[in-house]
Amino acid sequence: MLGGLPGRILGLADLPQPLPAVEETGETFVANALLKAEHYHALTGLLALADDSGLVVDALGGRPGVHSARYGGPGATSEAQLARLLDELRDVPAEARTARFVCSLALVGPGVREVFEGTCEGLIAFAPRGAGGFGYDPVFIDPDLGLTFAELTRREKAGRSHRGRALAAARDYLSRRLRGSAD
Repeated sequence: MLGGLPGRILGLADLPQPLPAVEETGETFVANALLKAEHYHALTGLLALADDSGLVVDALGGRPGVHSARYGGPGATSEAQLARLLDELRDVPAEARTARFVCSLALVGPGVREVFEGTCEGLIAFAPRGAGGFGYDPVFIDPDLGLTFAELTRREKAGRSHRGRALAAARDYLSRRLRGSAD
């Protein structure tokens, strides 16, 4: 989604040596995204873009939230995370299964410290559906389409998702900045 911008985009795997990960100790998606971007910028000196994303379920008081990737406990599979989520929601009626995916992207570099956010409202299904996507996609229903994110094509999901929205904002900012006209 960032292709075509001036410059070269590298992932961690493209660097000549592995970099140590940063512990996600923030209490918000923004805090964790900034921790990661600041960490990788400090280690490389490069402009760093980092993401923290997760699922916020209203009936669970916002859980799993920033703990979405670790929601089933250490080493839990996606299936175990889904099972825990659905078990906790087993007595919650359809209309009360509101949720949102949240994505915070932090961009940190010389003279740059920006955050871009995207959200996507939805409902949690009673059982997983679809074979695409990852994580909580099989139970996250896009209410406009009546389909889970796992039932969407990659392109459809990118156009509707929290991460797609945050990346679109980051792309707009980078496009202006790299062409010399950032606000």
